Amino acid sequence: MHVHAGGAITVIPPNIWQDNSLTGSTPFVIYPRVNATKNGEIAYGFQITPEELPQVYTPDGVNVLASGDTKKVPANTVMDVNRYQEDLAALSPSNQLSLLNLSGIDRRFNNAYLQTWTLGLERAFSGLTADLAYVGTSAFRLPRYSYPNAYQGAGPGFAKFTNFDSGGVATGGFGFESVITNTAHSSYNALQTSLAGQVGHGGPGLQAGYTWSKALDDVSGLLGGTGSTGAVSLFSPQDPFDTHAEKGPSNFDVTHAFTLSAAQDLHLQDLGEQPAGIRVLTQGWQLLSISTITSGAPFTVYSGIQQTGAGTIGADRPDQIGKPNLSTSHSSTRRREDYFGLGAANATFFSIPIGIQDGTGPNSGRFGMLGRNSFRGPAYYDFDFAVIKTTPIAHRSSGVERADLQFRGEFFNVFNVVNMGLPANTIKGSGFGVISKTAGTSRQIQFSLKLIY
Repeated sequence: MHVHAGGAITVIPPNIWQDNSLTGSTPFVIYPRVNATKNGEIAYGFQITPEELPQVYTPDGVNVLASGDTKKVPANTVMDVNRYQEDLAALSPSNQLSLLNLSGIDRRFNNAYLQTWTLGLERAFSGLTADLAYVGTSAFRLPRYSYPNAYQGAGPGFAKFTNFDSGGVATGGFGFESVITNTAHSSYNALQTSLAGQVGHGGPGLQAGYTWSKALDDVSGLLGGTGSTGAVSLFSPQDPFDTHAEKGPSNFDVTHAFTLSAAQDLHLQDLGEQPAGIRVLTQGWQLLSISTITSGAPFTVYSGIQQTGAGTIGADRPDQIGKPNLSTSHSSTRRREDYFGLGAANATFFSIPIGIQDGTGPNSGRFGMLGRNSFRGPAYYDFDFAVIKTTPIAHRSSGVERADLQFRGEFFNVFNVVNMGLPANTIKGSGFGVISKTAGTSRQIQFSLKLIY
């Protein structure tokens, strides 16, 4: 019996892509836009030249680029944002004001760091080695987007860097702002078990593993929104000013994971007396198999409507008022693709809190009580199989082996298990609660011949 323990603290430098938020927005880059209105058509071309844009001034009325040389602009020169927006609006037929959107990085942004620790037991017996370990990680100061001016469409009381008139119409200031901060946190705790080695004399080589784990964070996702699983995955919080309510299972959290791989030499050449020509055909055969079974991935249910005066980025969540009978089993008697079980009535398990007393925004609502990643998709099953024959090629006169000729027959998802993806998860979207995509592939068979030398 062996006991092993360890721990580490690792620094995580920022990713390079974050540098784009330093130079990809105002004042280095301007994305001017005007909106067409009824009877206010806008002439447009395929490119905008600097001569067609307003000049940039400081609040004191100094033309920032009067010299024509950007290198002569002093550091930290302040831009008169309102004047630029008003001059841009003057170029549109309807004189419509379009607020500038900004992106940037928090001045306190710094490296993240990761803590890891493990404690395990290892025991060898009968050609096998068993391992049991607890593994934990905790990451701090991870990057995330913050939205100090709320979301698109935010009204007075939420968009504090936007100026409004008495009617709630924007008259100046800034529009949508996204700032990279390092306030995110994640943790991972797991019981990891494994069994590896060879069973008996000439038996198969085995490697099995089971992991029971929990990954938690307050944001996890990729830029781009909808993934290939069929469900929308957002990395923005429901409430732009409260990220604590976002703590929940990570998008990649898998509670249970079991893997089993086996390799067996068939030793067909040892079956009785065989002529040399037959032995060439019977020797070198091997069977391989890899099996994977995991529990389903988490997903969040979104309402698909702006619920408050904080604007919308698509992350508003409803209240849950019923318990769906999820079709997580392969033996389900109803349509497995109808994940919530009521078809067109799947939305009745939820209530969108709008039209309520003391609600805010155009729909007089509030944020929903449903948590992030509170549902799990179907489990995943995959069984792969391969038959391999390796034939040595020797020099005719010397008998020295020069190369190997390897034949492989590979069967992926050999039982053709249909693994369902995640259901459509936007209540006001199309086909809510219905799975329209599969995860993984159908059965695939391939044969190959390879010369190894």
